[in-house]
Amino acid sequence: MKLSQYKYSLTPDMLAKYPAENRDESRLLVLDRKSGKIEHKIFKDIISYFKDGDVMIYNNTKVFPARLYGNKEKTGAEIEIFLLRELNKEQRLWDVLVDPARKIRIGNKLYFGDDDVLIAEVIDNTTSRGRTLRFLFDGTHEEFKETLFRLGETPLPKWIRPKVEPLDAERYQTVFAKHEGAVAAPTAGLHFSKHLLKRLEIKGIQQAEITLHIGLGNFRSIDVEDLTKHKMDSEQIFIDETAANIVNTAKDKHKKICAVGTTVMRAIESSVTTQGYLKPFSGWTNKFILPPYDFSVADCMVSNFHLPLSTQLIMVSAFAGYDLLMDTYNVAKKEGYRFGTYGDAMLIL
Repeated sequence: MKLSQYKYSLTPDMLAKYPAENRDESRLLVLDRKSGKIEHKIFKDIISYFKDGDVMIYNNTKVFPARLYGNKEKTGAEIEIFLLRELNKEQRLWDVLVDPARKIRIGNKLYFGDDDVLIAEVIDNTTSRGRTLRFLFDGTHEEFKETLFRLGETPLPKWIRPKVEPLDAERYQTVFAKHEGAVAAPTAGLHFSKHLLKRLEIKGIQQAEITLHIGLGNFRSIDVEDLTKHKMDSEQIFIDETAANIVNTAKDKHKKICAVGTTVMRAIESSVTTQGYLKPFSGWTNKFILPPYDFSVADCMVSNFHLPLSTQLIMVSAFAGYDLLMDTYNVAKKEGYRFGTYGDAMLIL
């Protein structure tokens, strides 16, 4: 497969700038891979496609307020910092992206918050935009994190809206978010409401939770035409024994196993036995799924409508079939489905 095969026309009006008023009332396109049949539903109708004993697998990562605005020492130039990951807890070292990067050099000090409540020193250049910062803070690690996150902003992608609004703090987070560590939301999970989760539970549909802390690498542009040469950034995953047992028991009983989102699919496909069973795992994955690919665990998935040339679109095409998926996207465009993070969803059976 070539990158250029994943280019399609996407106009600004097709991108959702705001989420649906109610999480479970976005639109849902249902695609049957075997027959090619397409149905148009509301997301909460998803419950009718599952039975007692089937399993939904969710990513329970929690987005933290990763974007900070500050000023450079002496010049006072405005600087935007995007926190990626904590490298060393004791030394307060963080891997970050800086914008504009050309103005920031090793040794520079950066100031954040009123009265410069937080100061950081640049100690390393990691990439053209990346830096390692040491935050200078007197206090406990808990006090430091509280200050850091209080100053931070919800890291809503700027292609959605240039300005974050109060509603984003809650809506750019799934209702099952538990473990802090993601710089982007697992978007397929944004459609689930607490009420819908309860209805699924009452019907006997089991809920397995895994964690994949989404990094910016999930959204990094692909710069090679030959997709086999693309390298994904590593992201941290946790799959515990409870989740593995829920999935494997359902698999033995030939029940449906649904991956809620591409991050879940990447996580579970990163830790499977040769017989296709899910294994507990704690570590990192840089798995890039592209056609042709034999999926081992899930036999259906929930996904948003992804942007052109994205790794998510490529993965979903491996699951649905390239031609069928691109034809379905054309249908979605004609039917006025909303694309992107806050957009509508599809269920691929």
